[in-house]
Amino acid sequence: MKLSDYVIDFVVKAGVNDIFEFIGGAITHLVDSIYHRDDVNAVSVHHEQAGAFAAEAYARINGRLGVAMATSGPGALNMVTGIGSCWFDSVPCLFITGQVNTYEYKFDRPVRQIGFQETDIVSVVRPLTKYAEMVVDAGKIRYCLEKALYLAQSGRPGPVLLDIPMNIQREQIDPENLESFYGSREFMELQVTRNCDERVLDDVIRLIAGARRPVILAGGGVRTAGAAEALSEMVDRTGIPVVTSLMGLDVIPHDHPAFFGMIGAYGNRYSNMTLANSDLLLVLGSRLDTRQTGTRPDTFARAAKRVHVDIDPHELNAKVRVDLAITCDVREFLVALNAGLAGYAKPDLSPWYRVIEGYRSRYPTRSPETEVANIDPNLFMELLSARCGEGDVVCLDVGQNQMWAGQSFRLKRGQRMLISGGMGAMGFALPAALGAAKAAPGRNAVVICGDGGIQVNIQDLDTIVNHRLPVKMFILNNGCLGMVRQFQDMYFGGRQQSTVIGYGCPDLVKIAEAYGIPSFTINGMDGAVAVIDQALTTEGPAFVDVKLEQTTCVNPKLVVNRPLEDMSPHLEREELAGEMLIELVDEGEVPE
Repeated sequence: MKLSDYVIDFVVKAGVNDIFEFIGGAITHLVDSIYHRDDVNAVSVHHEQAGAFAAEAYARINGRLGVAMATSGPGALNMVTGIGSCWFDSVPCLFITGQVNTYEYKFDRPVRQIGFQETDIVSVVRPLTKYAEMVVDAGKIRYCLEKALYLAQSGRPGPVLLDIPMNIQREQIDPENLESFYGSREFMELQVTRNCDERVLDDVIRLIAGARRPVILAGGGVRTAGAAEALSEMVDRTGIPVVTSLMGLDVIPHDHPAFFGMIGAYGNRYSNMTLANSDLLLVLGSRLDTRQTGTRPDTFARAAKRVHVDIDPHELNAKVRVDLAITCDVREFLVALNAGLAGYAKPDLSPWYRVIEGYRSRYPTRSPETEVANIDPNLFMELLSARCGEGDVVCLDVGQNQMWAGQSFRLKRGQRMLISGGMGAMGFALPAALGAAKAAPGRNAVVICGDGGIQVNIQDLDTIVNHRLPVKMFILNNGCLGMVRQFQDMYFGGRQQSTVIGYGCPDLVKIAEAYGIPSFTINGMDGAVAVIDQALTTEGPAFVDVKLEQTTCVNPKLVVNRPLEDMSPHLEREELAGEMLIELVDEGEVPE
């Protein structure tokens, strides 16, 4: 059979029914191999970055694999941001690029280029992939595909890339005689088992039993490991309250009585105070980056015994020193821990719950009152989330919109929230919704985006329309690049170069209507419910432009050199001291 046919057949057998691509000459054989099949679709996007983000979202929803293809040179390079996003957020994706014929490729010759659009994409993406290789021998295609699939999905998942020259794509091969990766020496050497040590589990159970103010910090690794149900069981067995990182927001329904919000630099004040006052912190699948700890990791959960569980040993004790570092798959850990908790006598944590419920009632997340009757984005998020249905996939872009949603969008059971975490790429939400809608037919994909982010991949409104996908877009439009503008206002004397000065945004409703999308505008909270409901119930896509004041800010916010519990706008020192169950960081150590 033709090698390109074999590649597509392999992808379908791996459980992928949609391949995101932007065609170019170097992948025409691969795209043509999709044409006659009815078990896989070529989803033709208008930019390779959008295809990469769509594949990432597809993988997150189907739980197995996403696939995107691009031509050589500019096409391959345009996917790099999406590849990096999968790398940082541990998403299993296979990226396939076309390449010039091997007899046109420079290999080790000291010239810059021989073939048209020839680019050494393998060297470019090697630091951002678990495996990247140019296939120069048609007889190795099965080996390379199996190796790529295995590495993408095993251990800490991540992206892989195969670069396939045109003359290799069109070669005739005998599938029965192809070498397999499985059973090879290389495969055997990769087999590493990391079972959770029973003695360590006993230590964790003793710590849980002795804690009076325990907290679980659930990260994105809980979702990556497929451990959401095991986490729910563990919480039900122990009664331990849960806070999450940004990436962990959808691991537990937000109406669960143990859920206490998102922590971090843009987290909820009550969530940060809950973590700061804990006496036991169990970190599950989170790398504890600066967005979570702030710039003072020495003050992070400083009164607590700290247990950190992660499949990647390099993430343990990397920023925050812990009392117990456990290298283990989070799901395996929780399953084993739940078994060890059989017959566990749940302690009375009601005094602790009264404290943290008090934090939540006294410090709700709201924008400061202004004289202008503008939309409070946190209240708008609460309203939007109340109207969305179970099973909706919520796709956040990057910027203020992401933080408002992280703080105040209350996820229901069965809902998912897709976020570009480590890469933090503007333009993520729209193509992510495309991928999510393809992976979950019949479910609404809800885009929450800023006016800056929507313009990055706005061209793929056309792809959403062409596929008649139920993507509901809510654009929080403050007419600027608000996150950096807020940063400039705080640290650069209000010099708003390139966020306000030099930045522009067209009439987004007119653009959406030009694509044939039903479009609406919300100018205030009055009438917002009716517009939201109309958009959510419109057949196919819908577009809503939500007008905000340009000065709208994300609050609360952690500023440099403050401990996690001391967010801006700052509480009076006496008030903060009265709320804390532990000693404050010495005021002399906290610069104004």
